[in-house]
Amino acid sequence: MSTSTRILILGTLLDEPMNGYQVRRRLEVMGADSWANVAFGSIYHGLAKMADEGLLEIVTEPESTGGRTKGAKAVYRITEPGRLEFQRQLLTSWHEVKPIVDPFQVALSFMDRLSKEELLDGLHSRIQQLRMNITMIEHIFGAKQRYGAPQHVDENLRLTAAMYAAQLDWAEKAIPRVEADELP
Repeated sequence: MSTSTRILILGTLLDEPMNGYQVRRRLEVMGADSWANVAFGSIYHGLAKMADEGLLEIVTEPESTGGRTKGAKAVYRITEPGRLEFQRQLLTSWHEVKPIVDPFQVALSFMDRLSKEELLDGLHSRIQQLRMNITMIEHIFGAKQRYGAPQHVDENLRLTAAMYAAQLDWAEKAIPRVEADELP
């Protein structure tokens, strides 16, 4: 389980105990699927794993009949070790700078394998998509709060828009270089 998934689950449970579905819904409202690269199916595995590690405790156990869950869902509460782990991981994430892994950079490494026409077509397509993504983000600032997300969730959107803007700037500057045969 990724550090991001651990922080998201532990952080979501800081205020109140929840079942897996409630954790998932809270993260969906925050838009975590788009900026945290979290697979929502991994939440249930993460809850069980962190309960085994003592970071969470189950406060409502589902009834079992023949291997099937009946009635109540397992409800998890963060433990004191879980709170300490959350704080440790959160502070580490604020202080560490890790490389941003973008599949485009892999493609960029092999740009010499594309024709000039393919490169220009790809750059123009990328520019169009980046502009659309930036515009879309600008239109959804504040929208998540209507569904219960905290206001600071917009900072993830601002950061994403800034990263798109940096790629847009690079792509726009790369086109004349490709046209002038300076790239690749």
